[in-house]
Amino acid sequence: MDLNFNIREIITASMVLFAVIDIVGSIPIIINLRNKVGHIQSGKASLVSALIMIAFLFVGEEILKLIGIDVNSFAVAGAFVIFFLAIEMVLGITLYRDDHPESASIVPIAFPLIAGAGTVTTLLSLRAEYRVENIIVAIVINVIFVYFVLKSSERIGNILGKNGLNVIRKIFGVILLAIAVKLFTTNINELF
Repeated sequence: MDLNFNIREIITASMVLFAVIDIVGSIPIIINLRNKVGHIQSGKASLVSALIMIAFLFVGEEILKLIGIDVNSFAVAGAFVIFFLAIEMVLGITLYRDDHPESASIVPIAFPLIAGAGTVTTLLSLRAEYRVENIIVAIVINVIFVYFVLKSSERIGNILGKNGLNVIRKIFGVILLAIAVKLFTTNINELF
């Protein structure tokens, strides 16, 4: 296998995943979970979410082929999902959100909070444009960041405050909007 690492692809994929995972925006949920159950297994949650993302990166395309959908079509659909996630972040509205998890086990933190539907959709959309090795590096970078945020969520929430968290969400929402438009225009041309 010929590895072709590209810093630009790694940085872009990392930023996209950072915005979609939105772990900083999830700090209030994490703090609430920590208050309810006392302890969050940061290492396990981070590792399981990384495994889910990497597995879906490789198996996701095969699942699509099995049901007769090409990656470009999925990327266009993914662009819509990313667009709506971005609209939620920028406007501060909720178009769709699962119920808040009630326990701090691996399942509610790793999936769907970190490696949720938006994240796996984004991974397949990124796969249509970037090399797999660069996406894996981006996943690892994000999981390391997620781990540190989970470990120090209460401290980060106190430092940034509610307004700081809102500003970060809005900035990454605008970045996500731009990425959704780029994903859509690049992949819609491939379909025709």
